[in-house]
Amino acid sequence: MSADLDGLVAVVTGGASGIGAAVATTLQRRGARVAVLDRDPAGAPAGTLAVRADVSDDASVRDAVATVVRELGRLDILVNNAGVGAQGTVADNPDDEWRRVLDVNVLGAVRVSRAALPHLRRSPSAAIVNTGSIAATAGLPQRALYSASKGAVLALTRAMAADHLPEGVRVNCVNPGTADTPWIGRLLAHADDPAAERAALEARQPHGRLVDPQEVADAVAYLASPAAGSTTGTALAVDGGMNDLRLRPRT
Repeated sequence: MSADLDGLVAVVTGGASGIGAAVATTLQRRGARVAVLDRDPAGAPAGTLAVRADVSDDASVRDAVATVVRELGRLDILVNNAGVGAQGTVADNPDDEWRRVLDVNVLGAVRVSRAALPHLRRSPSAAIVNTGSIAATAGLPQRALYSASKGAVLALTRAMAADHLPEGVRVNCVNPGTADTPWIGRLLAHADDPAAERAALEARQPHGRLVDPQEVADAVAYLASPAAGSTTGTALAVDGGMNDLRLRPRT
């Protein structure tokens, strides 16, 4: 595997499970020293610096970023991956749930980016990669709150890219389709017919299966790499064609 991240230090929020763990492992394999920030960092991949942090708490975020820089000496890459899911129409969730999800999914990325920027500005290869979603670009049923949060992440990514390019900080995001993660596993476990629900989710994506977290991790690694030095303000879809393709039904 390419060692294009040799000498760089990366922070991955929500990196102890699912897509975040795959990202942390992939960045490490490509030469980066990786810190995982998570409310429960016990599952952080071996060899990473596991730091307990809550992205909904500004003091916790600032302390965690300071710990990373103290322990690893610098900060070059930030992957804002921490997030929570939500189900329902616009009428189904109370204000408190809207505040909770937006606080984690949107303001969480803001808090960590804000704490990291002073260090990223000193890096010759600074990059931020935000984890978005197909929900930001396609209307999905029963996902009003989640879609709103990820739509905000997409808009935030572009605004940050414009703001920080003159400082040498690239900002991009990945938009995964429905990925085979623990959150999806929990949703399926509570479905009336888990097998049928999984089949429906797979059929919704043109390539006919759930997205593998490793596929998302490889996309993140590209966007974080100096090899993507001319790529900023971009949303890279890793969705099996779900957003842009309109295939005929399979026979």
